[in-house]
Formats: sequence, C-alpha cells, structure tokens
Amino acid sequence: MKLPFVFAKRFVAGESFEQAIPKVKELNKKDIKITLDLLGENVEDRKTADSTVESYINLLRNIDEANLDSTISIKLTMLGLDIDESYCRDNIFKLLEVARENDQFVRIDMEGSDYTQQTINLFKEAFKEFGRHVGLVIQAYLHRSKDDINELAEMGADIRLCKGAYKEPERLALQNMDAIREAYKEYTKVLLEKTTYPRIATHDDELINWAKEYTSKNKIGKSRFEFQMLYGLRQSTMEELTANGYNTRIYVPFGTMWFPYFKRRLMERKENIWFILSTLFQK
Repeated sequence: MKLPFVFAKRFVAGESFEQAIPKVKELNKKDIKITLDLLGENVEDRKTADSTVESYINLLRNIDEANLDSTISIKLTMLGLDIDESYCRDNIFKLLEVARENDQFVRIDMEGSDYTQQTINLFKEAFKEFGRHVGLVIQAYLHRSKDDINELAEMGADIRLCKGAYKEPERLALQNMDAIREAYKEYTKVLLEKTTYPRIATHDDELINWAKEYTSKNKIGKSRFEFQMLYGLRQSTMEELTANGYNTRIYVPFGTMWFPYFKRRLMERKENIWFILSTLFQK
C-alpha cells in the first residue's frame, strides 16, 4: 500500500480533514475556490451510512470553523442508496438541513449509469426543498443527458458538467471523443442560456478554449460561470485562469478510502491511466 500512496498522494490532499486544510488554504490564497470530496462509495450497511452522514455534517461545520472557501461533494451510494432509496433520501435531507443552517452548498456527484435515474429523482426532491443549497453533476457522454440537461436547466438547477469517467456501453454512452466534446459544448450552451451559474468541469484544452471564445463572443461575463479541475492536475492552468478573471474551483479529495477509489477509476477506463500520466507533465 505504501508504494501506490506515493503516487496517489499527489491527487489526494490527505487521509483526514486536518491534513487537507493546509492545501485548501494555500489554494484559497490564490483565489481558487474548493470543493472537498470525502472518498468512498457503495456503502452496504446502515451503520456505515449513518456514520458517513455524520462525517459529512461535521465536514460542513469544520469548513466554517476553519474559515475555508469550500463546499462539499457527496456520493449517494455513501448515504445508503444501495440499501434503500427512501433511507438515502432521509440522509440527504438531514445533511442538507445542516447545509442550509450554515449557508453552505452540497454537490451531489453522479456515479455509474445504474444510479443515474435514482440520483436525478432524489436531486429533484432535494432541490424543491433546499434550492440553492444543492446541485448535481451531469455526464455529457450519456445519451440521455440531452434530455436531462434541458429539463434540469428549465428548473434552474446548479449543474456541474463533466465528460464522464465511467466505462459505459455504446447503447448508453458516446464512445468517440470528438462526439463527446460536441455534446459537451451543446450542453454548455444550454446551461449558459438557461441557468445562472454553470460549472464547466474539464481538463481538456479544446473545451476550455472553446468556452472562453464562446462566452466572449456572446458577451457572457466571466462572473457567470466557473471552470473546475481536480486536485493535483494542472494547477498552474487554474492559477492562470484565475489571474485572467475567471472563477475557478478545484475538487480536493481526501480520506482513507483513496486506494479503492483510484484502483476503480484506473480500471474502469484505460484512458484514465494515460490521462493522469499525460497531465503529470502539463501545466
């Protein structure tokens, strides 16, 4: 385990919140906002799920106490989605009550396609009750995302748009990168037109440059959207975007579950391995 962690620690801020704090503060000093992501997924027993809810609640409170400019991201399978959907819903609402009390924001992450409909359904329920305190992730490569984006945009939902990292079959997802990029661009246009603050989550220079050109050409102010990347990848690019007046945010994962997280991601798509290796040498 020691050897993989030497590699993984570049992409994980620590195994505890306390270890992550200095990294977050350093990025905040550069005017980069943060989303903290407690690693883990697919909880199978209620005791662990209940403990995870309390960990998320403590994280929200600790962010405020540490004076960090950070929100949090959650996975519904950590809150018991594999156990019972109604139970998971109760856990989401319990967490979001604390988020509302602390004027905080919770991003519901999107997992594999087996969970997409359940995740969207639960988000819609939460959004009706908690509004601006909750947002969702949509994966551009899924065929269904065209309809999901339009519906969620009409609702005024806070959407983080990413390409999608899971290995999905052709019947469910685009396989060609050019096609994925085109879908990403079309969905970004919808979000910029119909929502107040879309989150453009990508490390892809083609998409970053396109977003900059498109928003400039259409007189969409830099304050109307946000670029997002992952911790350990292309920080100098984020600093440059920030210096040029763009809003930026880095997802900062932490926690003891780093090994299964990275193992799963690397095994799901071989492209992930080459992507990480290539970005090690990019600014």
